[in-house]
Amino acid sequence: MSKNVFYALMPFVLLLGITGVACVSSYLIALSFNDATILRKLMIRLSQILLLLSIFPISKWLGLTKEMLGYAPFKIMLKQFWHGFGLSFLVLLPVFVTLNVLGIHSIDLTKAWTLGWIIKKIGIAFGLALLIGIVEESVFRGLLLTSLRKYLPVFSAVLISSVYYAGLHFLDSKSPVSEETLTLNGSFELLGEAYHNVFALQEWTAFLALCSVGLFLGVLRSRNDINLAVCIGCHTGWVTLIRMSKSAFYADFNSPYAFLISHYDGVIGLLVASWLLFILAIYFSYRFFQPKFTQ
Repeated sequence: MSKNVFYALMPFVLLLGITGVACVSSYLIALSFNDATILRKLMIRLSQILLLLSIFPISKWLGLTKEMLGYAPFKIMLKQFWHGFGLSFLVLLPVFVTLNVLGIHSIDLTKAWTLGWIIKKIGIAFGLALLIGIVEESVFRGLLLTSLRKYLPVFSAVLISSVYYAGLHFLDSKSPVSEETLTLNGSFELLGEAYHNVFALQEWTAFLALCSVGLFLGVLRSRNDINLAVCIGCHTGWVTLIRMSKSAFYADFNSPYAFLISHYDGVIGLLVASWLLFILAIYFSYRFFQPKFTQ
């Protein structure tokens, strides 16, 4: 048990170090530009960049090859990407249909519904989603999950990586920073507030949904060693759909069924969590009974 706790907490220690470096660096940059307004965004972006860059030294330290991290030759990854992208639509479209049938989502008729507007929105949504998919999957289903699997059982590794994945989506602060509060101590207070927001779980249904997303992608990643691109494609598809949904629909939080979504993005919530966990239950039931059917 102590071994499991140790390896489960090691990523958190690393995260503390990375965000601490990002905090100090962001303060120095904001101070040099004499612009307190950029501090919070700088802390977020630098933390993301440092997390991504940490893949290389940590992989070398742990003796992880690119194949172990899930990377394959480009042509194979491209094919896997589109498989994952297609899977994302099959999985998430029933959620959007349900949200519309229940009246939680409605078409926003105030938008300029032209072909050019639609193409532009799809292009922007896909581009941003692709970047998010590559970065987050490389960190969470690439480095983190592979590292944890080196020392822990697969289930524990998938669960722990899913919790980290969900938690980092809430690592942010909302307090404004002025020139008077632009100090190193103030920067660390901002960082402390960001960590407090993670553990406060004010959007617990969104956290549960993101954990379910992490579990789904973690199980998908664990089915094959060299299939990170499937997770990237699936992640890209989901983010594209959610961004397009936010552009084309509005969420009615006064609906009697509004408890199925969260204020995080108006999509993820109890419905997404229940649906993904249901799919995983079907998958594991099939895996459990398959040997008996084939005997």
